[in-house]
Amino acid sequence: MAGLAHVLVHVRRGGVGGPARFGQSVTGAFCPAHEDTAMVNCGLEHGHFVLSDATFPGSTETILKRPPFCPAKLLGEQPAASAAAVLGDRGVTTGVAVLLQASTRRVLLTRRAATLTIFPNIWVPPGGHAEPGEELLDVGLRELEEETGLRLEAGTFSWRMLGLWESIYPPMLSWGLPRRHHIVSYLLLLSTESHERLQARMCPNENEVSAYAWLEPPVLEHVAATEDGAESVGTIPSTLPTTVSIMELCHGLARATEIPTATFLNTAPTEGEDVERVSTGTKFALRLWLEAVGELAPVWP
Repeated sequence: MAGLAHVLVHVRRGGVGGPARFGQSVTGAFCPAHEDTAMVNCGLEHGHFVLSDATFPGSTETILKRPPFCPAKLLGEQPAASAAAVLGDRGVTTGVAVLLQASTRRVLLTRRAATLTIFPNIWVPPGGHAEPGEELLDVGLRELEEETGLRLEAGTFSWRMLGLWESIYPPMLSWGLPRRHHIVSYLLLLSTESHERLQARMCPNENEVSAYAWLEPPVLEHVAATEDGAESVGTIPSTLPTTVSIMELCHGLARATEIPTATFLNTAPTEGEDVERVSTGTKFALRLWLEAVGELAPVWP
């Protein structure tokens, strides 16, 4: 995740807008308090990532979602003065994550390094902060290369926006007050290359990635179906294998190993320490990916 300058999120409603406030739900600005999803128009404008209830030049209409246990949503139910005093006057930053799908229909997920300060040991797509002057696709391609060593050349892939996710860390208010607040744009990259060819070029950055996996659609479908916030643990449907092959990184080397499929089906615990799992935002993106796969299937080879 290069650089220190970040692109801030601005919210615009009824033609009036301004910077999104750290710890105040961005999704909540566009939907009733009892809902967690809204349709918005988004795009880069004057160095900011703008979310609006109306179209504007260069904008894209897409879905914006928060989890039902979103800390900013719960903080919004507290007195405004109390929440502001605790959280201070900060902005919400812009992030991009890329679901890279190979021609063999497998999707790349990476396990974040255990030494990272936010979401350690959690499975996510490659991604990171947007920097000033970058387009969203440029951010995704840069982060993909920085984290995995993969450089995608023009003409070897197509892409589309999947949706926006309001991401806060810690993800549960019971784990502590928010320390990071992002709006993450999930992009789908459809590569013309197989996962074997892509993997042959990978050289992951161990400071950010501790493992990676090219997961098949049946596993991804079940991952997308798990619900965080529920009191459940990962169980393996009889249609799935008991283990999944991953590439684990250690001292510059990648070795193939197997981990329980149940690891990918774990849900975020409501209390106590976090567990190795797929992030809630990634599950949201995978649901949108499944919808996109259904739309694109008739034109795929």
